[in-house]
Amino acid sequence: MQVIILGAGVIGVTSAWYLASLGHEVTVIDRQPAPALETSFANAGQVSPGYSTPWASPGLPLQAAKWMLHPKTSPLVIRKRFDLAMLRWMEQLLKNCNAHAYDINKSRMLRIAEYSRDCLDALREETGITYDDRQRGLIQLFRTNKQIDTAQHDMRLLAEANIPHQLLAVDQVLEHEPGLAHAKHLLTGGLYLPGDESGDAHIFTQRLARMAEAKGVKFVYDTTIMGLDAAADKIMSVRTSAGHFRGDAYIVAMGSYSPLLLRPLRVHLPVYPVKGYSLTLPLTDETHAPTSTVNDTSYKLAITRLGNRIRVGGTAELTGYSQKLSPDRRETLELSFSELFGGGDLTAATYWTGLRPCTPDGTPVIGPVPAFTNLWLNTGHGTLGWTMACGSGRLIADLVHGKKPDIPALDLSISRYN
Repeated sequence: MQVIILGAGVIGVTSAWYLASLGHEVTVIDRQPAPALETSFANAGQVSPGYSTPWASPGLPLQAAKWMLHPKTSPLVIRKRFDLAMLRWMEQLLKNCNAHAYDINKSRMLRIAEYSRDCLDALREETGITYDDRQRGLIQLFRTNKQIDTAQHDMRLLAEANIPHQLLAVDQVLEHEPGLAHAKHLLTGGLYLPGDESGDAHIFTQRLARMAEAKGVKFVYDTTIMGLDAAADKIMSVRTSAGHFRGDAYIVAMGSYSPLLLRPLRVHLPVYPVKGYSLTLPLTDETHAPTSTVNDTSYKLAITRLGNRIRVGGTAELTGYSQKLSPDRRETLELSFSELFGGGDLTAATYWTGLRPCTPDGTPVIGPVPAFTNLWLNTGHGTLGWTMACGSGRLIADLVHGKKPDIPALDLSISRYN
């Protein structure tokens, strides 16, 4: 079967790898000159199945209101603009801010993320791929007792999913992350997730793309995807700046731009771009740096060791498709890092922003489009595209191939919104 994948980020490239492994002829099209140059370029670096949590939670509306009182350090910023798509997405998000929806959504996310981590482990063993990776777990840092109390519910869900975890006292946190010693007075504890990992998604995607090429995958770069041509219930071709491409099946893996491509086909995909930021800085002091990866619960930021670099990433900004770098977001990243670690050169940091394709329920959209027999989606992974990439790629490959997937997939498709 000839399969055309639209998008060469970590989701598109993993999809291509697994489809090629099943014997399909695969073409990947992207507007950039190389893979992983947009959302996959400088994300937080965490492969964190245990930390897979929907933003839509019972306490979010009140918490968001409090955050709005401190806009400079708030993890969430909503830029004033009229955007009907944003308003609709926020309305759907709020409908998921209840305990019942939260439990369903988190269980779905954990299912994909745990499966994906297993797929990544197998891929690493099969290929020997490296990407500044470390398999040393993740610690969610708590600065208040209230944060520990709030985490109790998540720990119950982790236990139900048989995901290893441990609530740590401050001294236990420091045993895992001695670089936090000077910040001991700021901490009240931590949640340790030993199965979580870290690594550079950009390096991984570029290296896997080269391996996929060796399997016969064709990558078409510097090519703008302009639209999908349909006849009745079938996609006939992809219109691009380099002409028409035709295949037997088409997979949309264009992140935040997926709904724009699907809109002319009257396919409503509730994915909205949520802007995130990161700093990548050189390591200067091992004794004041993370050994693995931590999440600062107060600022909703991740701080990750990537070889001789440190990545600080996070924040959420609703501002449409703007990729303007905001100075106040940088201040928040620098503040969290300076308070907790400090063993990196902030003056030499690279400041970056990317658009995360977020669904209102937190779960990505993986599966067929009911209106078209040969159109598939693998998008909407939000902040967890790196975490869920290998599992999502293998899942969509199995579905397109007609093979029964290893995990339940019916509730992951776009049909759940109907």
